[in-house]
Amino acid sequence: MTPAPLPELSAQNVLYARARLGEGPLWDGDKQVLYWVDILNHRVHVFEPSSGDDCHWDVGDVGSAMALMAGEKLLVAMGDRITHLDLTSGTVETLHTFKFDAPGTRFNDGKCDPQGRFWIGSMCPENPGQAALYRYNPDGSVKTMETELTISNGLGWSPNGDTFYLTDSPQRKIFAYAFDGATGEISDRTVAIDLGDEDESVEPDGLAIDSDGNIWTALWNGGCLACFSPTGQALGRVELPVQRPTCPTFGGPNLSTIYVTTASVGLSQKEIQQGFYSGDVFAIAAPVPGLPTNPFGA
Repeated sequence: MTPAPLPELSAQNVLYARARLGEGPLWDGDKQVLYWVDILNHRVHVFEPSSGDDCHWDVGDVGSAMALMAGEKLLVAMGDRITHLDLTSGTVETLHTFKFDAPGTRFNDGKCDPQGRFWIGSMCPENPGQAALYRYNPDGSVKTMETELTISNGLGWSPNGDTFYLTDSPQRKIFAYAFDGATGEISDRTVAIDLGDEDESVEPDGLAIDSDGNIWTALWNGGCLACFSPTGQALGRVELPVQRPTCPTFGGPNLSTIYVTTASVGLSQKEIQQGFYSGDVFAIAAPVPGLPTNPFGA
């Protein structure tokens, strides 16, 4: 059966944030809030859609990805370390520090698998092929899962949990792996989506998976979200009024809203004027609900 194309969808600006590098949106279904980061301003934000309120913690480092933890804590990847942020005091505690071989390497996108293990990739754009993907387990152990990456980005799992997706932005590819939930191992890498025909400045960034298994990826410098079927067929795009969307996630009471973070970093004055809302957070009514957020240590 041929997948149905996307209906006509539009993006609504729901938070005038003006972030430099908004990223890592994370939905907390219990609290009905959206956590997100402004990486270069060293801030972890919490946005409450029902009221429109947004507040932040200054964490003192480039926090790039998060996971829900038990209690009033978030797991946060910062620079070269895994930390937890106490949401009551704002205190940051380091749990594990990594040693990267190439200078200029830092953590980038991350997400928990259905079994509660935190997967986090590094980025090293000045040294192509020197980034990697790691798995941080609830017992504190760490395993390297993939190497020879440059900017490890959007991660996700299929609804049935047997496929893992990983993006390497400069390669402009989203890879699919067979995933063993019991062991946490990946194998049999294939190219799920190849965006090599896009303009050379356009790269896939963060991604999210809906309950039908469709893959939604933000196109950095492409000004849109692109949606693909589980078999890689292009289903359509949702245009945004900004040049650099960074990452989508599903949220809202029924997981029927796609929240999208965006960036203003690196844009010229002319580009900022054209994309006046760069750095804001947008929402899209999803045609298919998303999947619940996997917490750390589940």
